[in-house]
Amino acid sequence: MQIKELMKRPYVIDKDISLGDAARIMSSKSIGSLLFVLKGKLKGILTESDLLKNFGKNKTITQIMSRNILSISENDSIDDALKIMKENKIKRLPVIDSKKKLTGIISMTDIAANVDKLDGEFFF
Repeated sequence: MQIKELMKRPYVIDKDISLGDAARIMSSKSIGSLLFVLKGKLKGILTESDLLKNFGKNKTITQIMSRNILSISENDSIDDALKIMKENKIKRLPVIDSKKKLTGIISMTDIAANVDKLDGEFFF
């Protein structure tokens, strides 16, 4: 199964907002991450874990987001995503197309929720 069959639409922001604002967006949208894009380029990812580690701090997302972003092609397999996630101890991967444009996001939760559709591809 290819990534594009399971990926979800990412929630993208283009302004440096407070952690409180980020938490409100993530809570209201029931999402686990925000992708920070500037001038059409992916610059960072902010996760629930980042927020928890910085709870109560008066910071903005660009001060704590991860900038060394791993991504995966929408045409890659679910096995490829799982391998990257396992090797790097991460739970989410931005998805890009052949032109390196952000097209989605895939999470370990998305994969686990669809394990019945994976035809034995799922592993930990």
